[in-house]
Amino acid sequence: MQPFEENDWSTNVDVLDEVVETDVHNLVVFNDDVNSFDHVIATLIDVCAHTPEQAEQCTLLIHYKGKCSVKNGSWDELVPMRNEICRRGINAEVLN
Repeated sequence: MQPFEENDWSTNVDVLDEVVETDVHNLVVFNDDVNSFDHVIATLIDVCAHTPEQAEQCTLLIHYKGKCSVKNGSWDELVPMRNEICRRGINAEVLN
């Protein structure tokens, strides 16, 4: 067995100079006993630009788990979406 020798790769280390904090929020939609699957799916397609498959999957999670994070993004991006979802009678919140 040979003794440990310091190689060039072990002394050449890149260091991150700056840490950029991003404030990512979640748009969460909650289950209710009022809105139909079709209404929630159509809302997610219209408001969040989901594909039909994505909207259907989120709607199933909302129904069976009680809630689903349907979109991630900045506060300024998600608040208008939340307001439109709520305007359509669906309960939603922007959370950290």
